[in-house]
Amino acid sequence: MAVESRFVVIRQGVEVETFMDKKSADEYDKMLDMADSLAEMLSHAPVELTEQATEELSIYFAKHREDVLIALQAKKAKPEPAKAKAEPALKAVEKKAESKGEKKPAKAAKSTKASKAEKEAKLSEAS
Repeated sequence: MAVESRFVVIRQGVEVETFMDKKSADEYDKMLDMADSLAEMLSHAPVELTEQATEELSIYFAKHREDVLIALQAKKAKPEPAKAKAEPALKAVEKKAESKGEKKPAKAAKSTKASKAEKEAKLSEAS
């Protein structure tokens, strides 16, 4: 006989969602608490919203709380990785080379040990 642990989020006596791990259930419950607080705040807004619109907005804001905090400037946005910024530039160089009939430039090999050694060598030369 198999034993399964399930974590159930219950709101106002109604089973809302079932999870297999406690962490997910706690996160969902916390998100619903935030949505309740946001719905209360939206009910006092000078704009008249339907009950459904208020509920949908409050759940959306609670699910995307990181983006809301960034928009409110309460939190700084995480910088994009350098790789994401460098890729479009590399593609532009490849396109330009193709249009001239040249071979594509070779991509740099990923070797962290070699690049560290090169950086250390440059630093020692600069000193």
